Amino acid sequence: MTPAPVLPERSPFVWRFMARYLDRFVRRHMNALRLARWGVPARIEAGTPLVVYCNHPAWWDAAILIVIGDRLFSDRACYAPFDAAMLERYGIFRRIGAFPVDLESRRGATQFLAASRAILAGPGRALWITAQGRFSDSRARPLGLKPGIVRLPEIAPTTLFLPLALEYAFWEERGAEAFCAFGAPIPAVDLLALPRHERLARMETALTDTLDRLSADVISRDAGRFETLVSGRRGIGGVYDGWRRFASMLTGQRFESGHRPELQRALPRQEPET
Repeated sequence: MTPAPVLPERSPFVWRFMARYLDRFVRRHMNALRLARWGVPARIEAGTPLVVYCNHPAWWDAAILIVIGDRLFSDRACYAPFDAAMLERYGIFRRIGAFPVDLESRRGATQFLAASRAILAGPGRALWITAQGRFSDSRARPLGLKPGIVRLPEIAPTTLFLPLALEYAFWEERGAEAFCAFGAPIPAVDLLALPRHERLARMETALTDTLDRLSADVISRDAGRFETLVSGRRGIGGVYDGWRRFASMLTGQRFESGHRPELQRALPRQEPET
């Protein structure tokens, strides 16, 4: 008899701590995290299992995904596969829903499917997957999603699959900008109607289309196309900003640290108290 799959470890307390820490970390080291106005995630019933799958452009992805998950999916317990070797080094991620996957052997596929089965068997959970399985520029085509993801509809046929596009760029400030956008959710039943290779093509096309639309907005440098989820530290700092602040005091003008303050005032969300 096959044993029941075991749900990966997850501490709500540690999740809350890490989410707040990474929120501050992003604000300290980036200018902003922006969500495309057209890419706000669709409303999904709490009892529906959810898989969020995304591209993997940078080291920053883990922090950005945790911040997005905490801010936009606070009603769900979030889980994610994690390179087993890296999880040995960063063990705290085990406490917030990360589970090990051996990327160097066939055993990794078994680990991934077993943990995914346990996660998607219950309500109020979300599985987050960097579906490329490697770092790749957001403009590289084809995306080359890993095929393991197409097995998930078979083990969880009531799941919704939500594409998430990520991109990073420098605009007008010293710090980088992080951008994200969600595509339309794909029901598992729609994917099950397709052969596996066509499922993968369907999911890759949905993510590619979302990425292409997000890239067009990033290239526009129009902050009005985005909602600001996190507003970071602006300005150059040091002597330069000190002199500008002093000059503002002498002239009675309000000091604005940013090079383009209007970019930060593009209808930001209320920042949580920390």
